[in-house]
Amino acid sequence: CKVIAGTHEGKSGFVQDIKTSKTGHITITVLQKNGVRFKTLGKNVEVIKDE
Repeated sequence: CKVIAGTHEGKSGFVQDIKTSKTGHITITVLQKNGVRFKTLGKNVEVIKDE
């Protein structure tokens, strides 16, 4: 996936975990190619096909 908005805009990686918070927002844990993980909201993410 690729992050298109928010704090981590421009970063990309593999979706590791998808959860829905108490407030109903979807949070996604993204694992980057360099091994660094970060969390972002589902609304900030765009799905891209890995080649």
